[in-house]
Amino acid sequence: MNDTRLNDGNQIPTVGFGVFQIPADGSTYEAVKEALKAGYRHIDTAQAYFNEKEVGQAIADSGLPREEIFVTSKLWIQDYAYETAKATIDAALEKMGLDYLDLYLLHQPYGEVEQAWQALEEAKAAGKIKSIGVSNFTPHFWNQFVPHFKTIPAVNQVELHPYFQQKELRRLLAKDDVKIEAWGPLGQGNHELLTEPLIVKLAEKYGKDVGQIILRFEVQEGIIVLPKTTNPKRMLSNKDIFDFELTDEEMDALRALDKGQGAHNPDAAGVGEYLLANYDVHAND
Repeated sequence: MNDTRLNDGNQIPTVGFGVFQIPADGSTYEAVKEALKAGYRHIDTAQAYFNEKEVGQAIADSGLPREEIFVTSKLWIQDYAYETAKATIDAALEKMGLDYLDLYLLHQPYGEVEQAWQALEEAKAAGKIKSIGVSNFTPHFWNQFVPHFKTIPAVNQVELHPYFQQKELRRLLAKDDVKIEAWGPLGQGNHELLTEPLIVKLAEKYGKDVGQIILRFEVQEGIIVLPKTTNPKRMLSNKDIFDFELTDEEMDALRALDKGQGAHNPDAAGVGEYLLANYDVHAND
């Protein structure tokens, strides 16, 4: 599995395994165990996924050396206040049974962002986190907050797929070599995308499935991808994208599919308030 170099010098596996919406009823444990068995070495979870503990258990039970597995989690907006953020980082490490996280992100661009970022910077300096970044930061939020950060984020994890290629954001981040991670890299099962004639044609040409064509396109664009599945066969196929290469003409044709709009708009009015009101990460504490 290929790696990508971050702007802080650390390496991150280009294809990761995301566990969003996989329940913490043993399902996350089994999914991560299968993913590691399939060869994934990059696992992406979050405080608001409620399954950090099962991710940690699967890693511990895998028998793999800790340094071979790249682990990401994310801080929820509810805990962005500086002291709370510091405590939450420690709690995440304890919950997952880890001495450090490879990457920790601010999950959303709302609330006490600068306080939370300071807590992440200090945790990085203390060795609790190797790399720090953000998630769902549009150009608007990037320009609002990042100029006030002491440290430039290594990553911005956002919605990205062939119908929403984040071209403006990518141009903005390129000057600081900030890497984009794609959540929903397959369009979250978008039927139109998965039956797009160009993609189907390329799949037939290369003897691949449409998901592999989409992921290969994104990887060739320099994107880190986080496909999610609980199907072991799909886990294998999603990472089997390094034995072929799309031509320049094919890449240009795929770039032309961009509609410039995704399913989620962090800039829309009231999104931060809605998320804070409807997602209580401490409801079961």
